[in-house]
Amino acid sequence: MTCQHCVRAVTQAIQAEDPRAAVQVDLTAGTVRAETSLPRERLAALVAEEGYQVTAR
Repeated sequence: MTCQHCVRAVTQAIQAEDPRAAVQVDLTAGTVRAETSLPRERLAALVAEEGYQVTAR
């Protein structure tokens, strides 16, 4: 992820499934943090569907 478009795309993808999700994207670190009721696997799938590589932490 390199720009605000990336942030918006990932945030909207997550919030489309959980409108109450609090999403934080750190472009410098290349990380996404989300407070959500969605399972971790679904979050990873949503980020991947937007075209970004997901690694576990």
